[in-house]
Amino acid sequence: MKFTVATFLTLISAASASVTSLTPDNFDSATAGKSVFIKFFAPWCGHCKAMAGDWEKLAMDYQSSTEALIAEVDCTNDVNQSICTENGVQGFPTLKYGNPAALEDYEGGRDYESLKSFAQDNLKPTCSPFHLDLCQGEEKEKIESFFAMSEADLKAKIEAVDEIVKKSEEEFEKEVEKLQDMYMKMMEEHENKLQEEKNNANYKLIKAVVAFKKTQESDGEL
Repeated sequence: MKFTVATFLTLISAASASVTSLTPDNFDSATAGKSVFIKFFAPWCGHCKAMAGDWEKLAMDYQSSTEALIAEVDCTNDVNQSICTENGVQGFPTLKYGNPAALEDYEGGRDYESLKSFAQDNLKPTCSPFHLDLCQGEEKEKIESFFAMSEADLKAKIEAVDEIVKKSEEEFEKEVEKLQDMYMKMMEEHENKLQEEKNNANYKLIKAVVAFKKTQESDGEL
């Protein structure tokens, strides 16, 4: 297929330079202390392209905000798979909002007025280490207990969880490989059995005779 300027523009039309593009490298820093509204998309998605203009307009409304962020994540980029998977993205576009660490699904309209109205009502500071004054009860106590720990101890906790996740993913991959090997073996056995049944029944020969008889019938009709 010839790659033209028009093709290129079509591919990038679902995204916009004026909308913050999130990746694993900038996710934490870009969302820190903010209430977010994120569009998870695929460049080829028709619905994503259709709402791109309104999403860009909304992002411009909040461009200078220190409390809210309008952003997007390209889930077709392999680098972003961890973000999309962790947030349960299964279709496009998927819109989520709220605390970056605990995003909620947005089910409203995708036109500018609907998005703007929702953002005005919901993109407000929430309980987090950046807004401890909005926290209460057990949640506040938990955050305060983490504040009391040294940075080294906090990093150790993160690394411990990362190691568990890594091992779990490795074990999962091994089990998937076993299933794939089992599937290939079953498929081979199945195909061999079918071939054996056909050979024992002279399947191909019988079909050839039937084909010959049809030609004879055609010749007789002439």
